[in-house]
Amino acid sequence: MLKRPRLIPCLLLLDGGLVKTTQFKRPNYLGDPINTVKLFSEMGVDELCIQDISPSRYQNGPDFENLRIIARQAFMPMCYGGGITMVEQAAELFRIGFEKVMLNAALVEQPELIEEIARRFGSQSVVASVDVKRGWFGQPNCFTHNGRRNTKLSPELLCRRAQELGAGEVLLNAIDRDGMMQGYDLELVNRVTKELTIPLIACGGAKDASDMKKLLAETGAHAAAAGSMYVYWGPLKGKLIHVPSENELKALGIYQ
Repeated sequence: MLKRPRLIPCLLLLDGGLVKTTQFKRPNYLGDPINTVKLFSEMGVDELCIQDISPSRYQNGPDFENLRIIARQAFMPMCYGGGITMVEQAAELFRIGFEKVMLNAALVEQPELIEEIARRFGSQSVVASVDVKRGWFGQPNCFTHNGRRNTKLSPELLCRRAQELGAGEVLLNAIDRDGMMQGYDLELVNRVTKELTIPLIACGGAKDASDMKKLLAETGAHAAAAGSMYVYWGPLKGKLIHVPSENELKALGIYQ
């Protein structure tokens, strides 16, 4: 485990608002993303991942007007994903203040887009988002379009493809664990990290920092991402933006 691994809040946008899903379904409205990003910035998070699920529903591109306002509130590295289909869109996101772009469907439908963004802006600017759902017999398959389209590809194959295309890291998202707050899919993370030389960020399932500790101690993940544990509090999921303190993370052994 790294001495100070990255711990990354993942925020979902839908129709301009902040939402949280459960297994990529039933988006629950949480509030204003602009103030939320400002709060996370003040709390000193390592970085922030923002995914807009509106484009996959409405077949549109990034909402640059809203994203410009969001970017002004952030004083930490930010990654954005959602509706990126052209190099020019990635260039505009970098121009307004995002350090990384996240691509999902392009891994299957536009692999040349990943290659071109990596070539022009560097691999460190490209994150491949790989969303995985297990079938009836536990076999994992990769999905695109916010979990609606089954590629029938294994996560190992798609993650290797992402690396070969020039992505600098992979965000591995377990759809079955999303919003469940029952821990990460450690077996899935381990089977994928064995195939990669680039960093892997695991997402899906964390209820608190102890789940992050277990992930980082028992798998090859380089970073832990989460949504619910940063925006909910307690078993009844009361809405509350919060971040584990430095002392708590040191006590758990996450920070050394």
